[in-house]
Amino acid sequence: MAVPHSEALVSRGVPPGGSEGELPWAVIGAGVHGLSALKALRQLGVAAVAYERTSEVGGNWNPSNPASRVYESTHTVSTKPFTQFPDFPMPKTYPDYPSARQAFDYIRRYASHFGLYDHIQFGCEVVSIDAHGDLLDVTVRDLLTDEVSTGRYAGVVIANGHNWQPKQPYYPGLPLFQGTVLHSAQYKSAEQLRDRDVLVVGGGNTGCDVAVDAAAVAQSVHHSTRRGYWYSPKYAFGRPSDQIADLLLALRVPLPIRRTIFAATIRMIFGDLGRFGMAKPDHRYYETHPVVNQLLPYYVSHGLIRPRPDIDQFDERYVVFADGSSAEIDTVVFATGYRAVFPFAADELLDIADGRPCLARQMFSSAHPGVVVSGLIQPDSGQWALAHWQGMLAAHYAQARRDRPDEGAAFAAHVQAEADRRYAGGTTYADSTRHHFEVAHQEYLAVLQDDIRRLEGSRC
Repeated sequence: MAVPHSEALVSRGVPPGGSEGELPWAVIGAGVHGLSALKALRQLGVAAVAYERTSEVGGNWNPSNPASRVYESTHTVSTKPFTQFPDFPMPKTYPDYPSARQAFDYIRRYASHFGLYDHIQFGCEVVSIDAHGDLLDVTVRDLLTDEVSTGRYAGVVIANGHNWQPKQPYYPGLPLFQGTVLHSAQYKSAEQLRDRDVLVVGGGNTGCDVAVDAAAVAQSVHHSTRRGYWYSPKYAFGRPSDQIADLLLALRVPLPIRRTIFAATIRMIFGDLGRFGMAKPDHRYYETHPVVNQLLPYYVSHGLIRPRPDIDQFDERYVVFADGSSAEIDTVVFATGYRAVFPFAADELLDIADGRPCLARQMFSSAHPGVVVSGLIQPDSGQWALAHWQGMLAAHYAQARRDRPDEGAAFAAHVQAEADRRYAGGTTYADSTRHHFEVAHQEYLAVLQDDIRRLEGSRC
């Protein structure tokens, strides 16, 4: 399916659709979550328009987006069945784990298939969102003309992503270091690390990917983590590992047994990683989401990546680690994550405390009934199916607020009563900023679908 050229899509004054006189909803962002919310709203007959700063959809997966954080070797860490939208399957020709390029093409096809391009104002930056009673005023700047305008909306779906504002750590002596310092936000290709003595800091999926990339081209690679992690292979017993995990859930295998199965499987595939200097996990399986990377243990076992503990300090050329060891390096890559920020919304509008908003269902603002956030989740499986269901729940809620205000208010009160609920699949996530937005895919999916049924039932 052909997708229109993005330059032809830069538009101003796109009508939001819907009934005459109806106040539309605004969707901020045209990435995966923004598109699925826009599609769901319009599918349910709710007027909606999306605002996107760039000239193309895709968000983080759009390589021309300055805020994109994908790199040349990026592939999905969940397989097609858990990555794709439920109502728009990925092509059969795609591999189990699609590449970033394939993911971007798929997102564009999704937007084209559902006719979303005509309802997105490209090149428009949302400057502010302000409450006006139960309504919201959204101020937008046209990045071509610098013209600023404000419109009134029945509600707002905020889908601006949470993997674009780098979280930059501080270590003693770092300002004295004379080599190259990068955040993974600046990392695009292994060529940036060729023939370098590299230190990668961070044990998440990105940090492990960068360390693996570096192992193929760098002079030396050191990988510093503050704790030990569970490493999940992409395949186990001839099948994608996430599909095996889903099968065990479907069979209602108790959590302790699933932990035992996966710990034994990992040991069988990778052996005792402690033999190669990798730190032992300080938590049980499923208390953090495992790192999906089977090449890191391979390169560590071959001596091409050297595991290191946390950093104590830097000087001009060296890094000193917490165990007293040191290494001479010339390039540091901080894969230390991102902060969730909402530069267009006052903290009060999202009830932000300790850097994160207070959201019921990890979606609904406790401070304003018309503010919904989509995408502030870190699931233990594919995210895009959850984007679909978050969008559908937001659309059903918007429809209820418009057509059955009392029932919409009752639903808002219902979810706010459970605002502190975590969706952890029966376990307890490790206490760190990396896990603020963690959800267990199946449990969270079931809750979203139950909420949709509740709203659908209120129409009867």
